[in-house]
Order: sequence, then C-alpha cells, then structure tokens
Amino acid sequence: MATFVGSPCWVWLRSIGEIALAHPPVLSRRRLRSIAVPLPRRGFAVSASAASDGQVRVRFAPSPTGNLHVGGARTALFNYLFARSKGGKFVLRIEDTDLERSTKESEEAVLQDLSWLGLDWDEGPGIGGDYGPYRQSERNSLYKQHAQKLLESGHVYRCFFRMSQYYCELVQHLTIHLEIIPLYLRIRSVCHVSIEELEKMKEIAKLKQLPPDYTGRWATATEEEVQEELAKGTPFTYRFRVPKEGSLKISDLIRGEVSWNLDTLGDFVIMRSNGQPVYNFCVTVDDATMAISHVIRAEEHLPNTLRQALIYKALGFPMPYFAHVSLILAPDRSKLSKRHGATSVGQFREMGYLPQAMVNYLALLGWGDGTENEFFTLEQLVEKFTIERVNKSGAIFDSTKLRWMNGQHLRAIPSEALTKLIGQHWKNTGTLKESDGPIVDEAVQLLKDGIDLITDSDKALTNLFAYPLHATLTSSEGKVVVEDKLSEVSASLIAAYDSGELIGALEEGHAGWQKWVKGFGKSLKRKGKSLFMPLRVLLTGKLHGPDMGASVLLLYKAGKYGVVAPEAGFITLDDRFNMLKQIDWESLNPDQTLLEPAATLPN
Repeated sequence: MATFVGSPCWVWLRSIGEIALAHPPVLSRRRLRSIAVPLPRRGFAVSASAASDGQVRVRFAPSPTGNLHVGGARTALFNYLFARSKGGKFVLRIEDTDLERSTKESEEAVLQDLSWLGLDWDEGPGIGGDYGPYRQSERNSLYKQHAQKLLESGHVYRCFFRMSQYYCELVQHLTIHLEIIPLYLRIRSVCHVSIEELEKMKEIAKLKQLPPDYTGRWATATEEEVQEELAKGTPFTYRFRVPKEGSLKISDLIRGEVSWNLDTLGDFVIMRSNGQPVYNFCVTVDDATMAISHVIRAEEHLPNTLRQALIYKALGFPMPYFAHVSLILAPDRSKLSKRHGATSVGQFREMGYLPQAMVNYLALLGWGDGTENEFFTLEQLVEKFTIERVNKSGAIFDSTKLRWMNGQHLRAIPSEALTKLIGQHWKNTGTLKESDGPIVDEAVQLLKDGIDLITDSDKALTNLFAYPLHATLTSSEGKVVVEDKLSEVSASLIAAYDSGELIGALEEGHAGWQKWVKGFGKSLKRKGKSLFMPLRVLLTGKLHGPDMGASVLLLYKAGKYGVVAPEAGFITLDDRFNMLKQIDWESLNPDQTLLEPAATLPN
C-alpha cells in the first residue's frame, strides 16, 4: 500500500548549494512572480495491486555493464523463488539504456550466469513473451509515448534550462555561503559552470544535507516563451512537476512502513535533451506495462520509490508491491566489493563452486525457514520460501561458510555423477590422461572427503602422487618414527617388494593387501600404530593422509596402467623403492637439528 498526502504549498527555487541556510534569499517582487507558483490542494492515494488477472509477476532487471554481482544474483534468486512459490511468472528485463557502458558481452555473461544458477526465466531475452521487447534500448518509442502523455496532462513540462544561465541568475539573487564564493566569482565573470564545479556544489549540498533539486522558471513559463525556444531549436528536457508539500508512505513487504516528504524532491528530469529516457521513468513505464505485481530489489533502490510512485500516479497505473532486500556486507560490515575478493558469479564458477551451493548459500543471506536446517536444494527453497521471512538487516558474506557448503553439496552428488565431474576436471587440467575408468573411480572415492571445491581435487590427487620422504624423515614429527627402528622396517619392506611378495598381494586387491599386512606385522612383531605408521611413511612418504591400503593400491594401478600425465609429478612404486634403497639411515642422526613439522612442508 502506498499513500500520498498533500496540502497547499508554494514551490520555491532551491539551489544545489547553500540556499537552504538560515539566511533567506533576497528576491525582487518581479523575480518572485516567476519563481513562486501556488499549487492546488492535493490529497491522493496510490494503492498497490497485483496484475489484472491476479497473477504474481516479478522481474529481475540487470544492467549489462559488468559481471553479475552476488548481490544481483541473490535479488534474482529471491524473485525467482517468490514467483515459483506463488505459481507466478519470473521476467528477465535488460536495462541497457546506459549506451556508453552497456555491452553485448556483459549481457551474454549475465544470461549465462543466471542459466548456470538454474534461474530460468519465463519471459525475456531468448524466450520472448507477451510484454516484450525485453531490452530497454528497444522500448524507446514506448517511453516517448508516455512522456508525451504526461506533457499533455501537465505533469511534466519542457525545460530549456541552461546551466550557465541558471547560475548567473542564481548568484545574483541568493545569499552564497563562504565555501562557494570562488565559484560565485567565476560564474559571475564568465557565466559558465564546469562539471567539476557542479560536482563541488553537489558535494556541499550533501554535506549540508540539502536536496539537490530544481524548480526553475520553465515550470511556469508561458506558452509563448516555450514556442519561442522551440522555434530557436533550443534543446530541452522533460521535467516532472513535483508537489512541494505532502508525503508518500508505503508498506514495504520486508522493511515495513517507509515514508518520504515530497519537499525533499525537486522537479526531476524524465527525458534527457538527447531523447534518452532517465532510469526512474524507464523502470516505472516498464514495470507498469509489463504488469509487474511485485518489485523485489536491493535496498539501494528504496529512494527511487518516491519518483517512481509519482510517475505511477500521473500515468494512472496501479502501484506494485515493493520489497527492498538488504545489502550483502563484507566481514567488516562495509558494502561487499572487489577489494574483499571474488564478488561475481562468474568468478565463483571459475573457482570451482557448484551452482546448487551458490543458490543455497545466497538464499541464506537474509532468509531462513525458521529451523536449524541450512542445506536446501533449489526445489526445497521454492517450497519453503516466503517473503515474510526475509530479514531487513544486512547479511555478512562469509567465504569460509560458502566453501564448507559447497563441500556438502559436492559430496551429496550421486557417486557416478561426481566421478564424471571430477574425472573430466582432472583430464582438462592435464593431471590424468583419461577422464573415466576404474582408477578415476577409486581416486574420487578415496579423496572426495577432503575436497570442498572441484579445483581442490587437483591438489588432493597430486599430493597422493607425490613422495616427500626426505622432508618427512627430517621433520620434527618424523623423528619419533625414525627412532622406532624405521630402518629395519624399511629393509624388510624392500625385501618383500624385491621378492614379488608385495606386488602379488597388490594384484589381489584389497583382500590381498590386508592379508599381506597382517603377515608382515607378525614377522616384525608389530601391530597397530607401530606397524601402520612406518608403512605409511615408507610407502606414501607422509605421516598423514587418506586410507593407506586404498592409497597404495591406487598408486600401484596408476603406475601399472600409465594413466597419469607426466606433468603430475607422479612417483611410482618402483621409483619409491629405489629411493628407499638409497637412504643413508646412519646420517639420520636423532641428535641432528631437525626441520619444521612435516604437516607444513610442501610436497
């Protein structure tokens, strides 16, 4: 629900600088007549309502000026979930009126990211629909049609306003604050204002908390004055005529009641002098003519609601329901930006994140189903999502939690699909020569618990193939193992390998390995940790790692069938035993200065 409340008022000329200070402007009676205009009493209401057929219709309207930010992706997701949960339509509209910054490449990237997330749209680019076209650049005739309608109804007027003329008149009649005296002198002498000076004045207005509005002479110009400028070919904009008193109040579906005073807003431009429409005008016309019932967007758009509501009312369109979602914040509670790391959907995709994990995590940034559950599929989110449970507080983007959640989704993928996914990745990165087969199957099953991202599988596999024996033996943690007569275990192990006993056991698979280990332990009168820790160090070169038996079997098969690419740095069992034979155990003096712990040593 949105309501306007108005009362009699006078429209006063405001500067973007210091005009609203305590010192009143000095105006002549003649000048006052051209600036102050009585407005009729206004008291009117605009109520939000759904589309004429009662169907929920929401939209996501990105600007193709860069990559899809995670904040934009979450907004798209909330719109998608709301539409699907209500049996409505999810519309995609491209807001490409920024001709200088909009690119086809950015548009294609945004569409690709949305498709990757699984957020399929019902109407929009590539699909069409009854309310197209779905690119703002293709809707100019529609904007001009509605701008003309507003001109004829008196809600907008042609403004032939020239900045130099405005400021020359301004400084002659209004008290200027000390801070902009240098600007005043320059304006008075050359009757010109540069872009930098305008920005300076806007900054001063911001510091003084003054609205940078404009209601000048063209709001009250006679028809003769207008025709005179048209005959000269003077460029003009269309400005919306804003009441100077009254207020707007809306009931935001997330933030509750929000209100604005109309006197904080000056007459604003809806069409530029080059014929291009301004954002707030485009958005309002688009949402209205596309029968959008609910506008779910970021809270940074909340101030735009006042301008858009005025346009809705002037054009006779019903207001949609509004829901403004909080910003996504960095851990330091500042707005999430590139300086905090990856922020775009495309970056996370390239880093190995899964779309289902991104969707799950983004949904939890400001929403929850009221339980302790944090693991949702897209289908489950559609079933449980309600706009009432969206929090109005800012949500912290926690990359550590996102990584953990990705691991949960990764391990929830069916075994066959997960093997295909990781196997293809290993082949693409040049770690393995093939993407499927028994070795790939065993490697995935062995390593998956230590993988949170697809890209983690590279390090997991190359770590398995590496043999950092020397670093382990000379580390502080390896000292205990070396002192436990590791040289004797090594000699017995080498003998078992040279005799073919160990190879024969490995040929028999897991059962053969278990049988051999049991017999080997009996021959050395060792069991438990005193048996398995020395074997792990001698066979894998490490103190810790995945299941030793499965690791050794995989190493044996990988060497036998030659599936590992040369670039992977694979040390075969043959090479490992050759290295064992060359170790000078006498040189591993327990009293020598040892290196850092093996756990921190690179492979």
